[in-house]
Amino acid sequence: MNTKDCNVTWQEEVRRVAYGIRRRVLEHTIKNGGGYLSQACSSAEIMATLYTKVMNLGKLDSPLIPGQFPGVPGPNNPNYTSGAIYNGPNGPEYDRFFLSPSQYALVVYAALIEVGRMAENGLDHFNKDGSIVEMIGAEHSPGMEVMTGSLGQGISQAAGIAMARKLKGETGRVVLFLSDGECQSGQFWEAVQAISYHKLDNILAYVDINGYQCDGKMTSVMNIEPFDKRLEAFGARVYRIDGHNIEAIAALGSLKPDGRPTFILCDTNPCKGIEILEKRIPKLHYIRFANTDEKKQFEDALKVLESQGGY
Repeated sequence: MNTKDCNVTWQEEVRRVAYGIRRRVLEHTIKNGGGYLSQACSSAEIMATLYTKVMNLGKLDSPLIPGQFPGVPGPNNPNYTSGAIYNGPNGPEYDRFFLSPSQYALVVYAALIEVGRMAENGLDHFNKDGSIVEMIGAEHSPGMEVMTGSLGQGISQAAGIAMARKLKGETGRVVLFLSDGECQSGQFWEAVQAISYHKLDNILAYVDINGYQCDGKMTSVMNIEPFDKRLEAFGARVYRIDGHNIEAIAALGSLKPDGRPTFILCDTNPCKGIEILEKRIPKLHYIRFANTDEKKQFEDALKVLESQGGY
């Protein structure tokens, strides 16, 4: 339920949404026998703050109900719609959101429900044949605008759109969400170099640095630290914060452009709020239950989370 019209502070609203993201993704993981759960733990405050405080998005009259796959875009398909419609009407003054690591799609879907942009039963369509609510989000999936495909590609697509917006004189920003694992790729660094060179200061990038990727710990697979210093060497404006500190996340979302792209590196805990995940370190990328006893442990963790409430 969205409580934005109630008499609550923006901080309370962000905490409610972050709690809702974790709860919905945990519920979904239990129901489906697996899911991208650690991503929800690490990014809940980031995503909640983006959707409730940072991004300037167009309003919707009511939550949208996910439909069936509309077919590929093209001149002969008038029925095609992008998943960006969940972020409101497109306009030169509005921000445009891009999710680079598509495995975070479930986190975005949960956020859309919590802020009243997608219908509550939207997750019932998750990963079903013909549904747009895909496990790995595509350009037609709720909240998505492009298919980021392999990790590291999202920043290049966001950069192209940011350049087009700047050339057209649009005031809206390109808000990009990244994961630390994809920043190991060469394409990421090529994109940062191009973005800095073309002075695309309408890009605001938040990076979830939870310290792990699909093969284990970041520092043991391919260390990218000192990440902030490397980005600065490429010409970016960089801030590093606690990724669960909603005041810091929000404050840096209102910075004035200064000719450089802005990267906000958010150090996060991939087990935040669902501490049972700590038993799985360093293999946190996707959660599957080995047996019914393990599933029962996560059901108990859900009860604990629900007892804590949304604020």
